[in-house]
Amino acid sequence: MNIFVCVKQVPDTETKITPTGDGSFIETASIKWIMNPYDEFAVEQALLIKQSNPAANVTVVRVGSVKDTEALRTAMAMGADDATLVEANDSLDSHSIAKALKGAIEKTGKKPDIILAGKQAIDDDALQVPQILAEMMGLPSVSVIVGFELNGTTVKVKREVEGGALEVYEVNAPVVLACNKGLNTPRYASLPGIMKAKKKPMAQLSLADVGVSDADRRVKYSQFRLPPEKPAGKKFDATDAAKQKEVVAQVVGLLRTEAKVI
Repeated sequence: MNIFVCVKQVPDTETKITPTGDGSFIETASIKWIMNPYDEFAVEQALLIKQSNPAANVTVVRVGSVKDTEALRTAMAMGADDATLVEANDSLDSHSIAKALKGAIEKTGKKPDIILAGKQAIDDDALQVPQILAEMMGLPSVSVIVGFELNGTTVKVKREVEGGALEVYEVNAPVVLACNKGLNTPRYASLPGIMKAKKKPMAQLSLADVGVSDADRRVKYSQFRLPPEKPAGKKFDATDAAKQKEVVAQVVGLLRTEAKVI
C-alpha cells in the first residue's frame, strides 16, 4: 500500500507578518515556519494506517521553498518513510500547487492507494488543493473528515457538516481525503525518530520536473497590506453620580454617530 501525505509549511501563528515593499506577497526571510496544523492530522492518520499495514509506505510531499524543510523532516521524524520536495515560490496559487503535487506523486513511480492532506492551510484558508488534486488525478475525494476506517480497499469516513452533524461515506481506494481536527491526536517526534529522519531519503524536484509553468497560475497576488490600526479608545469618568446621566447620553450618542452600532 502506498500512502501519500501532502503537507504545507505555514508561518507560525505568533510570527509578525509584514508585506513586501511592492505588496506582491509577505516578507518570508524572518518567518518561523511550521507544518500546517491540519496536515499534522493527515500525517498521523497515515502512520496509523501503516501500523495496521506494516508493508505500507508513507511518502510526504511538499511544494515550496527549499530554504526550510522543517515540515518534511518533522513528518519523517514522526515515522514517514520518505519525502519529496518540489522547489517553488511560496506564493503559488492552489491550482499550481495541486498540479505540482500530482506531478510529484507520479514521479515517484508508486501508484497511490490513499492520498491524505489537511482540510485547509491556516495561511491562505483556501480549502481548495485536495479537491483540485483529486479532480486532476480522477479520484474520489472527501473533505473535513473526522473519522476513518479501512477495510481492504474500502474506506469508510465520517465528515463534519454545519450544525454538528456527521455524514458517513464509503469510497473505494484510491481516494483523496482532507483531514480535520478531531480525526486523531498527532504524535510528537521522538529523539530516535529525529535522528533517523536525517538519513531518510528526500527527493528534490523543480516545477519543470513536475510539468508546472507560470501559465498554470490562475491567481496572482497583489496589494498585500496590513489592516489599519484600531483608533485609540475613549474613556468617560462616571464616578460623579451627578454627571452619570450626562455621561450615559454621551456614550449613547457616540455609539450612534461614530460607532454606528445603534
